[in-house]
Amino acid sequence: MNRTYDVVVIGGGIIGMATANYLSQNNIKLAVIERKYIGSGSTGRCIGGIRQQFSTPAAIRLMQENLELFAQMDEEFQTSVEFHRGGYLFLAHNKQMVDVFKKNIEIQKKEKVNVSLLTPEEVEKVVPGINTDGLLAGAYCPDDAQAFPFPILNGYREKISGRNGEFFLDNPVLDIKKEKHFLLTLKDGSTLEVAKVLLSAGPWTGELAKKLGLDLPLFPERHEAVITERIPQFFEPMVVDYRADGCYFHQLISGQVIACYTPVPNVPGIREDVSFEFLPQVAWRMSRLVPALKKASILRNWSGSYTMTPDGNPIVDESEIEGLYIASGMSGHGFMFGPAIGKHLAHFITSGQWGADLSEFSIDREFKSKENMK
Repeated sequence: MNRTYDVVVIGGGIIGMATANYLSQNNIKLAVIERKYIGSGSTGRCIGGIRQQFSTPAAIRLMQENLELFAQMDEEFQTSVEFHRGGYLFLAHNKQMVDVFKKNIEIQKKEKVNVSLLTPEEVEKVVPGINTDGLLAGAYCPDDAQAFPFPILNGYREKISGRNGEFFLDNPVLDIKKEKHFLLTLKDGSTLEVAKVLLSAGPWTGELAKKLGLDLPLFPERHEAVITERIPQFFEPMVVDYRADGCYFHQLISGQVIACYTPVPNVPGIREDVSFEFLPQVAWRMSRLVPALKKASILRNWSGSYTMTPDGNPIVDESEIEGLYIASGMSGHGFMFGPAIGKHLAHFITSGQWGADLSEFSIDREFKSKENMK
């Protein structure tokens, strides 16, 4: 006998869990399916940054809403999610990037973002001891933030379970078909009959969509990260070095420094392995920019997948198949986008109406424009 649901969310990362949280407030029969454990995909492997510094008004407004949602989570979940407004500092070492910063700051200020273009001397006041050789400017917003993914996911899970939402964990979807309703076959042999389905499975979204005949422009690629031992706190913002051999990192409230860089060329595919070259490269890039980090010991190296789209913006929309919704292709911004996307997507799934302008994330857009603050 089939088990029936009004909505099934496939994917237990921040997007799926946030959407399920808001869906569960609507007295519907709901289930969340996750191939491993909650947060086992991209969300649990991210470095926790949250920023408003994007290049389009719609994305900026979405992130302003997200910051407010993150700021309320300690009270909402009755536990610390380690939310901290440490800021974001983007660095420009060439004139072209300075021009990009200036153009973006003009847009951001119109949306009332507290952002400034800093001189190298001002950058050094924000990050003491930073190497300013060749540095031309920095784009700085002190109100941007960071948070820890796992207590947020656990908070959502408790809320969903408390409203009778069900979970199928360590139980990937093996097949999905559309007849009158959707029929989902799981690893344990369960068959679920569902009126509406959300595919929010990160890098696995594309292969699940293909089972229904959809070919989505989603391109997973591997990204690696490291975390250091605890060291005395000496800087707050996420520092983003936009040079081709740059990196990005920030110091957690625990004192540990967590860091990544984007490899050139990228490493395509769904990958969770680590490379020999990443550790020495990330150590060199970090210590070149902040020499004091030479003394920090690296404790752990891991990797996960970004799910990219051609324009660097996600797909958040109903597909051409009625009742099938897509929320994927977050292009490295899934954690920071998650709560507000989940809120508005849940409203769209239940009412058919958007509560915010997410048209730049539509599934049928031309993918011609580019988000330049990747």
